[in-house]
Amino acid sequence: MSLRRVLLTLGSIALSAVLIVLLIRVGNIDLRSTLYQVEGVSRFIFLKLVLLNVLLICLSTAKWRSVDAAFRRASDPVPSRIAAFGFTSAGMALGLVLPIQLGMTAARTIGTHFYGSALKRGTAGTLLEQSFDLLNVLFLAVASAATWFFGGGGMMWVISAAGMLALAWLAVAPLMRVARWLASCLANALARRNRLGGNLQSFFELLHSGVLSEALTRQLVILSAARFVVVVLMAGQTAAAVGAPIPLWHLAAATPFVYLASVIAITPGGIGVNELTFASVLKMFGTPFAVGAQWALANRVLGVAACFLVAAFAAILIGIKRLAPIDAARKRVPHGSSLSGISDTPSEPEIEEPGRQR
Repeated sequence: MSLRRVLLTLGSIALSAVLIVLLIRVGNIDLRSTLYQVEGVSRFIFLKLVLLNVLLICLSTAKWRSVDAAFRRASDPVPSRIAAFGFTSAGMALGLVLPIQLGMTAARTIGTHFYGSALKRGTAGTLLEQSFDLLNVLFLAVASAATWFFGGGGMMWVISAAGMLALAWLAVAPLMRVARWLASCLANALARRNRLGGNLQSFFELLHSGVLSEALTRQLVILSAARFVVVVLMAGQTAAAVGAPIPLWHLAAATPFVYLASVIAITPGGIGVNELTFASVLKMFGTPFAVGAQWALANRVLGVAACFLVAAFAAILIGIKRLAPIDAARKRVPHGSSLSGISDTPSEPEIEEPGRQR
C-alpha cells in the first residue's frame, strides 16, 4: 500500500472519530447511559432486528441474482442461493468497516471470482442493482423535502412517498433508455480518443445492448422499495430497543438523506457522517437533536452486532454446505479405504514383473 493510501485511510478514520466526538458534544450524550441502554436491550427485540436484517439481505440478494441472471453467459456457473446470501451478508459487514460504496462491490467481486466474469457479474452487477436503491431514495427525498417544507405529518409523508415510488416505477424504463444512450455517447467519445479500455468497453456495450429489460428494471424498483421499508423497520426496532421516542415516520423521512450522505461519505462505513445526518434531519422533522444523536449511536452499535451475527451465520451455512459432500463421500467409502483412493476412472490392473513371486 502506498504512503498516500495509508495517509488517506488514517485521515478517514480520524475524521470518523472527530465527527463522533462532535455528535456527542453537540447532543450532550451520556455515553455511559447509552451503553447501559444498549446492554439492556430486550433479546426479543434484538431477535426481531436480526430477522429483519436477514430479510434485508434476502431482498438485496434477490436483486443481485436478478441482475446476474441477465449478465452471465450460458456457460457461467450459477452461485447457489446460500452462496449469494453469503456474498451479500459479507458485503454488508464490510460496508461497516470500509467505505460503503466498496464493501458490497468487493465482497461480490471476490465471491464470483470462481464463477466466471467476476468484474462484470460482481462489480458491474452490484453497482447496477444498487443504483436502483439510489433512484428510489432520490424520489423519496423529494417526498421528505415536500413534507418538511409544507409542515406536514406522517400521513402526508406516506401519501407523497407512495406517489413518488409509483412515479419511479413508471419512469425507470425511460430513464434506463436515456442512461444507455448516454453510455453509448460516452463510449464513442472515449473510443475516438483511444481511452476506452477493454473492460470499460464491455460494460458500455452491455448497457447499450438492452440487457436490463423493462420488466427487470421495474422488478428492481419494487425490490428496492421493499428494502427501504425493511431499513425503516430496523430503525424503528433500534429506537424501541433503547426507548427513544422517535416517530417511525420521522425515521422514514430522514433515511433518504442519510443514504445520500453515505454515498458520498469518505469515512469507513459512513461512521460519523450517517449519525450526524440522522440527528440533524430528525431535528428538522421535530425530534430533539439529543434524542436523535443518542439513538443514532445506539443504532450503529446494534446494527453492527446484528449484521456481523448474520454474516457469521451465513459463513457457517456455506461451510456446512461445502463439507456435506465430503462427509457423504466418506460414508460411501468401504472400511479400510481412503478418499484419496477414489477415482472416477477404473484403476489399471497390476502387471506382474518377471520372476516376481506372489
